[in-house]
Order: sequence, then C-alpha cells, then structure tokens
Amino acid sequence: MRLFPAKLLANNSQFGKFSVILGLFIGVIFMEFETPTEYVFGYLYTGPILLTNYWFGGIATFQTTVVAVCLTLLNLVVPEGELTKVSTVASRLIAAMALIVTGILSDRLRRSQEAIALTRAKLEAQEELVRLREDFASTLTHDLKTPLLGAIETLKAFEQEKFGAVLPTQQKVLATMKRSHETSLQLLETLLDIYRNDTEGLKLDLAPVDLVVLAEEAASTLTELAANRRVHLSFSYGDSDWRQSLWVRGDALQLQRVFTNLLVNAINHSRRGDRVEVVLEPQVSYQVVKILDTGAGIQPEQFPHLFERFYQGHSDAYDGLYLRQAKGSGLGLYLSRQIIEAHGGIIWAENRVPMGAVFAFKLPVYPFQSSVTV
Repeated sequence: MRLFPAKLLANNSQFGKFSVILGLFIGVIFMEFETPTEYVFGYLYTGPILLTNYWFGGIATFQTTVVAVCLTLLNLVVPEGELTKVSTVASRLIAAMALIVTGILSDRLRRSQEAIALTRAKLEAQEELVRLREDFASTLTHDLKTPLLGAIETLKAFEQEKFGAVLPTQQKVLATMKRSHETSLQLLETLLDIYRNDTEGLKLDLAPVDLVVLAEEAASTLTELAANRRVHLSFSYGDSDWRQSLWVRGDALQLQRVFTNLLVNAINHSRRGDRVEVVLEPQVSYQVVKILDTGAGIQPEQFPHLFERFYQGHSDAYDGLYLRQAKGSGLGLYLSRQIIEAHGGIIWAENRVPMGAVFAFKLPVYPFQSSVTV
C-alpha cells in the first residue's frame, strides 16, 4: 500500500511527459495541414523527437521519428489530394531526412551520455573502494602498534632481568628479537604517517632550522650502522672548506627523517670500504643537500618511479628502503618526497660518474638568517 502513491506519481509524470509530446505533435500537424503544401513545418518535429529520446529512450525515439517522417510526407497529398511540384517534394524529403538524422544522433547522444554516466559511476565506486582499503590499512596498522609496543617492553624487562637471571646467549637472542620488533614498529609508524599524509596532508611545525645540524645529528645516530658496513661518512660544504649553516624554515623532526632515510639508503647500497658523502651547498634562493655514494647506481627506467609509494625497483638498484637485501615495502623515498614537497622543496636522484648515485633535495632559503642565533 505504501508503494501506491509512488507508482501513481510516476504514472502521472509519464502521462504528463506524453501529453507534452502529443501537444507538440498536434501543434505541428495543425500548421502543416492548415497551410499550403509549399510551407514545410516538418522540421519542428525535431522538438518532440528530442524530448522523446530524453524521456523515453531509444525505442520510443524510433517510433516518434517514423511518425514524424510519415506526417511530413503525407502533407504532400493531404489535404490538397494531388501531387505537388518537384521542388516541394524535394523540400519535404530533405525535411524527412533531417528528422531521421535527428532521431539517430539524439539516440547516439543518449547512449554516449549513459556510457559516460556508467563510467563515472565505476570510477566513483573504485575511488570509494580505494578509500575503504586505505582506511582499513590505516586502522589495521594503528591496531598492530599496541601488541608490538607490549612485546618490546616485555623484551626490555627480560633484558633487565626483572623476571630472573638471563644468560649471555639469551641476551643476544633477546636483543635480536627487540631489534626486529623495533624495525616492525618503525615500519608501521611510517605506514601510518604516509596514510595520514595522503588523506589529511602533512602537518608541519615550522621554525628556523639549520640543515647542517640536522645532517650531523642524523649521521651520529647511524654511526654503528656505518661501522658495521665499514662505510665512512663525511661532510662537504660545497666551495667552502669550513663548516657553515644552511638555514631553512622547516619542521626539524620531519627533515631529520629525510636525512635518515637518504643516509641509510646510501649506506646500504655502498660496498665495504666505500664513502658516503653529505654535500651541503648554500645558494642564493635554495639550500641544497646531496647524499653521494659509490654503489651500483640507478637503472634509467627506474627514475620515473623512484619516489612512488611501494616502488621497490630491482635488486641491483635503489628501492627506497633501509635493507636492500630484504627489499621491504618501498616507503622511504616516498615519505621523503612527501616531506620535502610539503616544505615547498624539490627532491630528485641522479647517477654519478663513473659509478654511484646521488639523492638530493633543495629547500627555500630562510630569508632572515642574520637574525638567527647560531
């Protein structure tokens, strides 16, 4: 019973549309048959044809076109009862052809619009699916942090012998387990940051920061990794032999993550005994930072994809990750690009001659360097 009013309204709407089309037909028929045959009003049937196509679809459009063409040609003999001159016949045949073309083109247009609407609906459905997948991944990543943090704290308690004595061999196992959990936690935090940045944008805590200080702090935290790899870290200040400051307006925490990502990447792609060099170059409008290594370099086909999310590359080139052997998930360079672009900077990569690679970025110079106390 509740559906009856809706059906009634729908029927009334259809009847109203039909009445409009019928009224237009009657008006054109009146003009056609109340005037001499030489006056061709059949072109006005295009109105009812277009409305029929818009409201009722292809079959009704075909039927309406046939009726319009027949009425247009019928006026050659009705109401005068005899065949008129050749020019009038030609005019009405042209009008009939115009009506046929109108019917065909209007139907094609309607089909095209339906196809466009269907494609748009599919794209919107895909975008919604992507959004749901991103939300699910973000929620899952966030929920996984809690058990990892609990496991790390438990391992720390075992290391501190809060549950009893621990043998030296067991300490080594506990340390390995803790490092593994901390690496997983770091990956989860990176994933969370990336999902958050993609959906909400990167929120920066801007202040004057010295890129030289950030680079040195990042390098100091990687001393053990570089020593294990037997890679030497060095600093260069462009044309100057002396340490100098490179001031920018940025988020110190986020920019330090960029330094860490690029330095670890370079260390892991260097051979034993090689050197990773951090070049800090002050320029007029930009502060430029370059991380140079002497590793395998980058394949030409990989350059367009280096800073894409989850891009891993091949085993003999950069994949934007901390552990080349493990291949990981391809997030380090993507996150670095997010951070640099949020600061209004540019990040890029290039090959060195004869071998090795350069990962570099530049940020706008902080305009009031003289007012900053070093």
